[in-house]
Amino acid sequence: MIKKLVLVFITFITLQSYAQQGTASPYSFYGIGSLKFKGTVESRSMGGLSIYMDSIHINLRNPASNATENLDLVPFDGESRPVKYTVGGSQSSLNLKSSSSSDKATSTTFDYLALSIPMGKFGMGLSLLPQTAVGYKLENIDSEGVLINRFRGEGGLNKVNLSLGYYIAKGLSIGVDASYNFGNIQNSVIEYLYDTDGIPLQNQSRESNRSDLSGLNLNFGLAYKTKINNYEFVSGFTFTPESNLTSNNQRTISTIVTNNSTGSEFEVYSYESDLDAQGLEKTELTLPSKLSFGVGFGKPRVWFVGAEYTAQNTSKFFNPLYSSLTTKYENASNISFGGFYIPQYNSFSTYLKRVVYRAGLHYEKTGLNINNESINEFGISFGLGLPVGSFFSNANLGFEIGKRGTTNSNLIQENFVNFQLSLSLNDRWFRKRKYD
Repeated sequence: MIKKLVLVFITFITLQSYAQQGTASPYSFYGIGSLKFKGTVESRSMGGLSIYMDSIHINLRNPASNATENLDLVPFDGESRPVKYTVGGSQSSLNLKSSSSSDKATSTTFDYLALSIPMGKFGMGLSLLPQTAVGYKLENIDSEGVLINRFRGEGGLNKVNLSLGYYIAKGLSIGVDASYNFGNIQNSVIEYLYDTDGIPLQNQSRESNRSDLSGLNLNFGLAYKTKINNYEFVSGFTFTPESNLTSNNQRTISTIVTNNSTGSEFEVYSYESDLDAQGLEKTELTLPSKLSFGVGFGKPRVWFVGAEYTAQNTSKFFNPLYSSLTTKYENASNISFGGFYIPQYNSFSTYLKRVVYRAGLHYEKTGLNINNESINEFGISFGLGLPVGSFFSNANLGFEIGKRGTTNSNLIQENFVNFQLSLSLNDRWFRKRKYD
């Protein structure tokens, strides 16, 4: 057990050392950033499915999974559920394309750290994960190639989860997540002014904003799993009620001098804007309600296929500090298809026969509407579950390609390639005595 915990924390520290910025997407400019967490590597490799649950992998999107009955793992010492812990991270490469230009960007991030502990008919989970990420550097250039504005942003929203699941009856379990959301978003915009000869003025104006976010929310889950002859039927349902985040805001107006060759900014003078007088010093952001449901079918330890639909009432989202006439929010949705195949889970002669081969696809309406253009996303994913050590522990590799956005209406299309890595480890912390 100690060796496995050491391995988890080494991986965690390594991922954190590279996680300088959670995203490089220009669409993180809007709202509270781009959605960062989309499930574990195992889930994302199957198109984002969160309905599949077993005794050796953690499911971070449905709290009922903490107490699901095992139907496909031979019990150890009269027990069928081990202690599970996992850590994951990812690297994203973006090709950004507009109607007139293109660029590239990359980001490497920590995605989650989680633990799940069985307690009889109950199961408890703890997790830490980034929920949204902000990371952009944008420039507004007019038709003559003159720089008008420069935008920068960083930060995001993180989440600490305490989850509890309860095994109601054969194959049926329920659960609830209690989450504390926290984080901050920082952004700035520089307005460039020129003299009559088109030469940039020595002093420019910069507006800097910071929002410190916090709030609680709940997520309820239901899971059902049963056997039909030699096959397995799985279904899942989750519901997240609407909740609020408190945002404590600051705004600074500065006069700066910029170095055109290096991009460095030197502050000459600044003052704090009186947001209290504008009713913006402390605001509330609405986190929309969300529900998902899905079904799947397969043969235990051999194959599985499933589908899942998620809907979110994003049209209710509003951030009074950063409102824009060109940006609207509409209801979001996502549909996922995916599954896995294991040639022979207990093969002793051929390692590749014990590998889990995963694949899937998803189509998402993000809920963001800019210049009357809906921002949608499509992705195809693949993955491998590589057995490591003993007791069904594994390393998971995921690969995803897709696109987000459009080049219409002077917008940007992102073509992305994501690579994900996680460790999913299992152990016995509590063993029944065989002898007194």
